[in-house]
Amino acid sequence: MKRPAPGRFRTLARFAACVLVVLAGDACHKRAPAPAAASAASTEAPPAPPKAPTCTLTAEPATVDQGHSVVLSWTSQDATSVDIEPGVGKQLAKGSTSVTPKESTTYVLTASGPGGDATCTSRVTVAMPPPPPTPSVKEENLETNLADELRDAYFDYDKADLRPDAEQALTADAAVLKAHPDIRVTVEGHCDERGSEEYNLGLGDRRATAAQNFLESLGVSADRLRTVSYGKSRPVCTESTEECWQKNRRAHLSIKSGPQQP
Repeated sequence: MKRPAPGRFRTLARFAACVLVVLAGDACHKRAPAPAAASAASTEAPPAPPKAPTCTLTAEPATVDQGHSVVLSWTSQDATSVDIEPGVGKQLAKGSTSVTPKESTTYVLTASGPGGDATCTSRVTVAMPPPPPTPSVKEENLETNLADELRDAYFDYDKADLRPDAEQALTADAAVLKAHPDIRVTVEGHCDERGSEEYNLGLGDRRATAAQNFLESLGVSADRLRTVSYGKSRPVCTESTEECWQKNRRAHLSIKSGPQQP
């Protein structure tokens, strides 16, 4: 058998060596098998935390006079319960209600849910009425003095006609009233104890009206006069005698100083 030439032999040897190097490189760089897939539970993202609640609370109007009402309106998000204090209590997530605070009040809404609590507030200012004016000493003295000057007009039994002595008394009263134009007068009609309550209320009203009309005829302005009937409920004498009954059958003038009220 003929042997290959030495140069060719060397060439084949180098080729074989290169083949072995390439094969060895592929074996060294061959990728390792992928690790086993992790469980599905370990690859899923954790759940998002629940959202914190939000809320709004308004009062309309925000300022009222005492005794007037306001409307509370509210909204909430991501809340499972809503509570409004003071005095309103548990409510739906959204709504409105009317309240009448007796004094200035801050209303607090608490919205609760899986994500926690949220609070909202709204202030209602209640304007208190001013205190009634206190009569001055001068006004009190004037009323006392004039009360002593005014005279009652007396009536006959079961009558509402003005007798001459009643007209004289009312004429003197008219002069006092015209001298003090700031004085307002309530003309009271009274009766004695005889007769029913209903009948005497009507009779007392006729007596008060007769006295009022006479005062107006003498120049006392009608807007300074008003009438009321007390029937037999306010006697000045309680004996069952004609003298006592006569004292109770009267028109009495009750006065009040100060500006005329509407």
